[in-house]
Amino acid sequence: MENERHVLVVFPHPDDEAFGVSGTIMKYIDAGVPVTYACLTFGDMGRSLGYPPFATRESLHDIRKQEVEKSAEIMGLTDLRLLGYRDKTLEFEPPGHLTSVMKDLIDELDPTTIISFYPEYSVHPDHEATAEAVVDAVTEMNPEERPKLHLVAFDKNTLEDLGEPDIINDITGYEDRKEQVMAAHISQTGPLLKRLAAETVDGEETREAYLKLEQFYSYDIN
Repeated sequence: MENERHVLVVFPHPDDEAFGVSGTIMKYIDAGVPVTYACLTFGDMGRSLGYPPFATRESLHDIRKQEVEKSAEIMGLTDLRLLGYRDKTLEFEPPGHLTSVMKDLIDELDPTTIISFYPEYSVHPDHEATAEAVVDAVTEMNPEERPKLHLVAFDKNTLEDLGEPDIINDITGYEDRKEQVMAAHISQTGPLLKRLAAETVDGEETREAYLKLEQFYSYDIN
């Protein structure tokens, strides 16, 4: 981490940062590395309205905005960019538009590492559109200027094609704070939080999956 100049995190929805990368984000911040989180949508077309429901389709936009702002506060993240695209429509943006947005962010921030989703291994169309835009933007850069890509993949149907993750971050010591980050997104994470709290085999396995290690794949454009 001592060699990092700036880390750019790019995901399409509030809470995408919470599950797989918030421990890593906090480790960077605590090490003095500037981190920017660019969240493309407010996730307000998501199915969940809380457990039990407490939001409405009309109120979910503001609720999820408040949730991601609280998540950023818990992580100590001071540069949160809410880009305001319509949820579940990123794949329909004009060709090259999101790539141009990513290029502008990279030009402004000059990151040494970008964290995002892995194209074709991240299930949701918004995830895939985001991943494609990030990779395309970096591909268009001069090779010697390209930041590293640390990408999250979780499509269980095809994940074995990628093999084992080659970047594994031990987030020991961040378990409580990561759980708080996840709890900040309470409209989405209620059932998962119950599993984390359960004194059962399933609860232990869930804690092991989310609160011990965060795993990424490097992406070699060459």
